[in-house]
Amino acid sequence: MLRYISIIIAFCFTLQFSFAQKLDRSQRPKPAAAPVIKLGDTQIFEIENGLKVFVVENTKLPKVSFSLVLNIDPELERDAAGLQSAFGELMNTGTKNRSKDQLNNEIDFMGASLNTSATGLSASSLKKHAEKLVAIMADVILNPDFKSEELEKIRTNMISGLAAEKDNPDAIIGKVQGALVFGKNHPYGENPTEETVKNISLDKCKKFYETYWKPNVAYLAVVGDITADEAKKLIEKYFAQWKRADVPKTTYPTPINLNERKVALVNKTGAVQSVINVTNYADLKPGSPDEIKVRVMNNILGGGMSSRLFMNLRETHGYTYGSYSRISSDRLASSFTAYAKVRNAVTDSSVYEILNELNRIRNEVPTKEEVEGIKNYLTGTFTISLEDPKTIANFAINIERYGLPKDYYTNYLKRLSEVSPEDVQEMAKKYIKPDNCWVIVVGNRDEVKEKLVPFSKSGKVELFDNYGNPVSDMKAAPAGVTAQTVISNYINAIGGEKNIAKIKDISMVMNATIQGMGIEMKSYQKAPNKYMMQIGMGEMIFQKMVYDGFKGRASGMQGTQDLQGEDLEELQYQAVMFIETQYDKLGFKTTLKGVDAVDGKEAYVLEITNPKGSKSTEYFDVKSGLKIRSVRTSDSPQGPITQITDYADYKDVKGVKFPHEINQTAGPQSFKMKAKTIEVNKKLKDSLFEIK
Repeated sequence: MLRYISIIIAFCFTLQFSFAQKLDRSQRPKPAAAPVIKLGDTQIFEIENGLKVFVVENTKLPKVSFSLVLNIDPELERDAAGLQSAFGELMNTGTKNRSKDQLNNEIDFMGASLNTSATGLSASSLKKHAEKLVAIMADVILNPDFKSEELEKIRTNMISGLAAEKDNPDAIIGKVQGALVFGKNHPYGENPTEETVKNISLDKCKKFYETYWKPNVAYLAVVGDITADEAKKLIEKYFAQWKRADVPKTTYPTPINLNERKVALVNKTGAVQSVINVTNYADLKPGSPDEIKVRVMNNILGGGMSSRLFMNLRETHGYTYGSYSRISSDRLASSFTAYAKVRNAVTDSSVYEILNELNRIRNEVPTKEEVEGIKNYLTGTFTISLEDPKTIANFAINIERYGLPKDYYTNYLKRLSEVSPEDVQEMAKKYIKPDNCWVIVVGNRDEVKEKLVPFSKSGKVELFDNYGNPVSDMKAAPAGVTAQTVISNYINAIGGEKNIAKIKDISMVMNATIQGMGIEMKSYQKAPNKYMMQIGMGEMIFQKMVYDGFKGRASGMQGTQDLQGEDLEELQYQAVMFIETQYDKLGFKTTLKGVDAVDGKEAYVLEITNPKGSKSTEYFDVKSGLKIRSVRTSDSPQGPITQITDYADYKDVKGVKFPHEINQTAGPQSFKMKAKTIEVNKKLKDSLFEIK
């Protein structure tokens, strides 16, 4: 036995040695020829009303999926921005033959799925349910039943989503980028607001459906355990009644790039980091000869964790967790963007390094090793994508939709293999414009504005709101207005000192939704300084805080703790009713910083410093005198967190106005509280505030 093992070892050694003798390691292996791509068969047919159907048979699993896409131009929604988003949800809320509940129950019973959008529908089920699913799809498409109560639910959810996005820097920078790069007269530059969402009507949704949902502009992909003949029988049976009609084509102004680099800043008070987008318009159409070359270029620059932007800003300088770039083709308009999230202290350094990398890829031919590495990666991802039969169907639809050559995807890898380092540099020069771009930053104006001045050709940093509308910088308050003036105006605006003095206790119940869960917050205050607050759902109490005038205690699902130090001090101040009337007595310092814009309103900005040195920034509406925002930053185990509280819907309660709507954001969490009841002088008992 040992003899045979020795012979095998000797043979392997000889074989290895002979290969080593033949291999010249000084010569880089030549790239292999691009693999030949054999796409799966796609059966294509068209029924009489113009609906084009693309069938890819795949019998690996007994499932069938359907995907309908409408080849239509997006509408300019103007004063009803958000219409198409609302319409897409409304399409899935019932038909003339099935209520919303019936529709959902039938889909659930089959273990199927069905989703709608403004420009299409997708559904999937087991093969045995395919006909039933197609019948439901046809019912949804041909017989939608738009109800006002369902639209109202959708609008309410959209407005809640907009409130959450208001303090989300990623959402903000996306909206501002669209408005600045494409312009507000382009569909990609429109942004829904609470006002435009309220303007979305049932009639506008019906008109959108009647105008655009036509079979002659629709493509239907059918993928799975189904033959073309089976699919054709089903489609003709259930979709033949869908009537064709002319669908309007729309043209839009072509965006143009800036003639110089500009800097746009969206102020996010108290933010401890900046979100940066360096962006310009890019005219890259689907099927363009440049498309594959651009993909190679972008992957080298910012496509992943080994890209230049990532290695520079994260690995070399430690400015961020990651920096990337993106550019994709679009038949209307597209853009190039390089982006990163960084600490305030390195905002300017990060912009400098991003611009440096954009210029480097334009001015220097990349190495052959870089290009070949990305080409190999893209070859692999493309090949893997072909394992999904849906990819094959989408390829066929893209060829039809965008007028691509019939062999566009068959020859994809061949064209990819031909991309050279010189091609990459050419694409960078053509589509990346570091001297004609927007440098957009969402961050703390007080900390980053002056640092951004050198990147603007004009030496000016332009300020915008969350929707890309220009706003003025903070300006000095009018002569004669002081911090005390603002506080006095606020006290008078909510009812005056005499009415405030009459209030001996306050009972407040507010409802909120956090992560889809309804909660209730109850708070009680009793003069001069007793306080109790609890948050819960039904009988379950998640958190409770009590201050009896001397001691404070917090209890919740993680146990009970007697408060000390800063936590106790914070609760002491919270226990004081109408603390603004007590600032002088308690030793608070108030400083008027100026006049700034808050959601389109001019507001006096006051910096409030408590006796221990903790600061907050308070905003008071110039016209009404009411407090509309409070901002404070505190430390947490995850680092500094900025809490923004907005106050709205002031209503009179026994001669004093209270905000009946409070929106609060702390880090990534955002929720809206609405008052259920606010009562005063209920003669609250001291036992409510006891700490036993």
